[in-house]
Amino acid sequence: MKAAWYEKQGAAKDVLIVGEMNDPEPGEGEVRIRLAASGINPGDVKKRQNAFGYGMPYSRIIPHSDGAGTVDQVGQGVPQEWIGRRVWCHGAQTYRPFGTAAEYTVVPVQQAVPLPSAISMEQGACLGIPAITAHRAVHVAGSVDGRAVLVQGGAGAVGAWAVQLAHQAGARVVATCRSERDLQAVVQAGADDVLLIEETLSQRIRALVPDGIEHIVEVAFSENVQVDIDVLAPGGSIATYASRDFNPEIPFWPLVFGNVSIHFIGSDDIPQEAKIQAGRDLNRALERGWQGLPVAARFSLDDIASAHEIVERSSKAGRVILTL
Repeated sequence: MKAAWYEKQGAAKDVLIVGEMNDPEPGEGEVRIRLAASGINPGDVKKRQNAFGYGMPYSRIIPHSDGAGTVDQVGQGVPQEWIGRRVWCHGAQTYRPFGTAAEYTVVPVQQAVPLPSAISMEQGACLGIPAITAHRAVHVAGSVDGRAVLVQGGAGAVGAWAVQLAHQAGARVVATCRSERDLQAVVQAGADDVLLIEETLSQRIRALVPDGIEHIVEVAFSENVQVDIDVLAPGGSIATYASRDFNPEIPFWPLVFGNVSIHFIGSDDIPQEAKIQAGRDLNRALERGWQGLPVAARFSLDDIASAHEIVERSSKAGRVILTL
């Protein structure tokens, strides 16, 4: 098969190689997917850069955890009915060496989710890590039905899905974004109110929800934690999946006095049952008519280095994918 890989970490154009590898074979409990599209997440880029300092867990890595395609082989213990099924997959390169930047990938059958016929392969490749992370961040502290939920960074991939999922679950959704151009997209995702991030943000949120926000989905914990404390209702909760500061300071006593619970969401280690429920809810949201995430740029496998550079620069709103 044709694939892209790296055998050392570094700059995209220095380390990414495109060439031929043996076709993978599914093992017990696995399916092989002939890929149509591969989604690129910031985490994929950071692994290749060694941004977290973990080094190379494998001698050769095919990047990207998310993708969509058609099952063409199954391993022992997987029903033959899976063959020919359109699916989206997640975690292909989570604790595994070979992801979706290739013509084929192999994943445990639990990580292949049937893709509704009306949903494109490209949109399927945009699910995975951002959508499952959003689902966990919305629901980790319990039901949000009838509760006030704040989504910080509602225009991002995780944020937009969090807005939509909280809306679908019956929450009053307030979201923030950084620019005027993002406002309409966040409203279309299901937000009841969208606010630009400015100095008076806390006061404006409090004006909208005088009794306080009950749950927050947080994209920038270190940067936003003081605003979060200002607007949370007593006993409120924060689910955070990212921080601009690698070692953020935590205002301990205000969090204690507010009886705030904080949930840290690492997409690789979300419980399996939560991932399965996320798959159902994500498909349902798309089948009910939400358009999902915009695709900002498409690249061929040969141009994977340029695709990674676009993700690094965050120079386009929307997802960056490889078309296979």
